[in-house]
Amino acid sequence: MPRTDRREFLLLGAGLLLAGCTSSPEPRPSPRHSSSPSVPRPSTPGGGPTATPSAPPLPPVSPWRPDPADLSPRAKATAVRAIERRDADRGSVVQVLEAQYGGLLADTVSVLVVTRSWHRRGRAVVSGGATYDVRLSRTTAGWRVTAVHPSHPGAPHRSTDEERRVLGSGRIDLPPAARADVRSGRVHVSVLTALLRLSERYRVGVSVVRSGHPLHVFGTDRLSDHPQGRAFDTFRVDGHLVVSRDTPRRLVTGYMEAAAAAGSYNVGGPYLLGQGPQWFSDATHHDHVHAGFTG
Repeated sequence: MPRTDRREFLLLGAGLLLAGCTSSPEPRPSPRHSSSPSVPRPSTPGGGPTATPSAPPLPPVSPWRPDPADLSPRAKATAVRAIERRDADRGSVVQVLEAQYGGLLADTVSVLVVTRSWHRRGRAVVSGGATYDVRLSRTTAGWRVTAVHPSHPGAPHRSTDEERRVLGSGRIDLPPAARADVRSGRVHVSVLTALLRLSERYRVGVSVVRSGHPLHVFGTDRLSDHPQGRAFDTFRVDGHLVVSRDTPRRLVTGYMEAAAAAGSYNVGGPYLLGQGPQWFSDATHHDHVHAGFTG
C-alpha cells in the first residue's frame, strides 16, 4: 500500500514596529524570529482543528507634528515622543490630539500632551486618554524630559443640566481628560455656561480644562485657575489651529472678545487686545486661547 507524504509547515511571526513622532526618528529593533519548532494545534472531538481567537486589532494612529509657526517645535516633539513611548511600553497605542504649552521660558518648558489611547482587555479594545504635563529642561544636546504628570480628573458624579449640555454638544470638542473633568463635577458652572455660549457662534476645540495643567502659573507661585476648575484652553476655533499662520487673525481675536463677553475676566492668546488685567499675551499663549473665570 503506498505511503502518504506528510508536509510540515513553519509559521513565522512578524514583528510590529510602532514609531513615535519625533524630529529625529530613532528606529527600534524588531523582535527576533523564534527558532523553536511549531506546536500542533489541539483538535476538536470531531478531529478538526480548534480555531484560536485572534486578538482584536488596535486602531491605527497618525503621527503628531509641530506646526511650522511653533516657537519651540523641538521641545514639543520631545515631549510627544516621550508619551508615545510610554504608552507603547504599556501595550497601548496613543493618538496625540494636541501638544500645547503650559509654560514656556528660556530654559524650561511645560508641554501639555493631550491624548486619546486604546488598549486590549481580553478580547475587547478599550478606549481612554489622558493629558500629560511634560516638563523639559534645555541642555547642550537639546531638550530633556525631567518629569511627567498625568491628569487625574476624579470619579464621575451625578451630572447637572449644564454638564450634560456641554458633554452632548456637537460644537464643543472635548478630549478624554477634559470630558472626565466635566463628568467629575469639579468644573465651575461659569466655565460650562461660557462654553455653551461660545458654541452658539463657534466650533470650540478645547485642549485642557482642569486636570493635566500645572498647579501654578508656570514660573510663578500664583495658583492657576485651571486646577480649580475655573478655566479652559482652546487650541482650535472653527477647525483652524490658533497657532497656524493660515488661521485668520480676526477669527482668533473675535473668539477672544467673545470669551470676554461670556464672562472671562482673564483672556490670553497670541494677540494683545487691550490694556488691563482682562487681556494678556505671551509666548506660552501663542498656540492657544486661555479663558479664566472668578467663579
